[in-house]
Amino acid sequence: MIKQIKKISKNNIDFNNLEDYHLSIQLSLDGFSFCIYNMHSKDILHFEYLQFIDEHEISPYKHLEFVEQLYETNTILKHKYTSVSVTHFNNLVTQVPKPIFDKNNLSNYLKYSIKVLENDFITYDELKNSDIVNVYIPFVNVNNFLFDIYGSFIFKHASTVLIESLLNEFKNNVEQHCFVNITQHTFEIVVLKNKKLDLYNIFNFKTKEDFIYYILFIAEQLNLNPEEFQLILMGDIEKESELYKIAYQYVRNVSFYNNLSYNNILEGISSHQHYTLLNQI
Repeated sequence: MIKQIKKISKNNIDFNNLEDYHLSIQLSLDGFSFCIYNMHSKDILHFEYLQFIDEHEISPYKHLEFVEQLYETNTILKHKYTSVSVTHFNNLVTQVPKPIFDKNNLSNYLKYSIKVLENDFITYDELKNSDIVNVYIPFVNVNNFLFDIYGSFIFKHASTVLIESLLNEFKNNVEQHCFVNITQHTFEIVVLKNKKLDLYNIFNFKTKEDFIYYILFIAEQLNLNPEEFQLILMGDIEKESELYKIAYQYVRNVSFYNNLSYNNILEGISSHQHYTLLNQI
């Protein structure tokens, strides 16, 4: 089943003239989000966030089936945009220091943290502002489907966009910042220290206690004092949520990220939400 979580649109989308329009897509096994951006006026014109719901764990084949169903019913996605970018959100990723990176050794980088199958397609992103390479397994069957529709497009792992954008924005800040980007029952954690990436990790959680446990565990491992470090929340979280309340209970300095990197966010989307999707534009 495909469930629409949020849809926001302006009335000035001209699909007869797509010269200035960019389509940004984010893929995950249990969801699909996209936005349309006018590169000339620097406006976000349309946004949709949908969830894929199945009684069993969603396989790559079922994932593709959901995406195909979505494209059958959503005519907005079928247009030929001037440019298209896609991010892949999953936990099939690891970071490798660039000085020791070898593109002929990709599977070995991943095999210590995830199960790698012989026929898995593995690729990598070089982070522009860091000596780090992201090695990951994308949703290759969905990539192939999108290629048939749009032709060539840029794709990256979602963590590449997250880390690159935060490093660029906080490049002049030497303080320790801990960013937590929440998506349903998953969250990414990014720790920046002295203008560099100190840690990236991704966790699955079921309860608010799981959530705060992982944050405090990372803080302990990195010698971050809960009375001092900055915890900045992003994604599917609001001040009224139980996740925020328990974070505020254990960490003194808790705030929401305020995204100022684009000019005109749609009403109904908080400035700390959908960071990696909106930072592709």
